[in-house]
Amino acid sequence: MENKKSIALDMDGVLANNMAHYIAYYFEETGQHIAPSTLVGLPENACLPDETAVRRYLEHPGFFRTLPVSTNAQEVVRALHERYDLFVVSAAMEFPFSLRDKYDWLAEYFPFISWRNIVFCGDKSIIHTDYLLDDHVKNLKTFAGVPLLFDAFHNAQETEFERLKDWNAVATYFLA
Repeated sequence: MENKKSIALDMDGVLANNMAHYIAYYFEETGQHIAPSTLVGLPENACLPDETAVRRYLEHPGFFRTLPVSTNAQEVVRALHERYDLFVVSAAMEFPFSLRDKYDWLAEYFPFISWRNIVFCGDKSIIHTDYLLDDHVKNLKTFAGVPLLFDAFHNAQETEFERLKDWNAVATYFLA
C-alpha cells in the first residue's frame, strides 16, 4: 500500500472566496460597490467601510453555505486528491451554526472528499499533516509540517511563509 503525503486545506479564504462574498453581502445591504483592490492589505475583520459588517455576515445563517468557490479550486483539489491524502480543516467553532453550512458546501463542491477527511476545530495546531495551505499566518505559525500561505487580500504584507498566489500555483507546487 502506498504511503501518500498529506495536505490540510483551509476552507474560508482558500477553497472559498470570502472577499467576493463580503463585497456581495455589503452591496446587498448598502447598495455600495466595493472594488476588490481597495481591500488589499486591510485586516479581514475590518475590511469594509462599516467595520462591523464582516462579523455580522459571519454570524448570518447561510453565509458559509453560499460562499463562492475559489477559481480553479475544484479542478486542482480533484487532481491533488488522486496523489495526496487530503483533509479540509476549518476553524469553525467560533460560529457553531456554520458547521452544517460548511459541511453541505463541501458536499456540493468537493463531493469526492469523504466526511472522514473534514475537520472542524477551534485551533489548527492539532493538525499533523505534511502540508497546511491556509490564508491566516496564525494557523501556519503553530503548524509542524510545511506551512504554505495562500494569497488573500488580508495577508498581502506577510512575508514569513512561502506564498502560493492562486490555485494554479498550488497545482504547480504539488503536481508539477
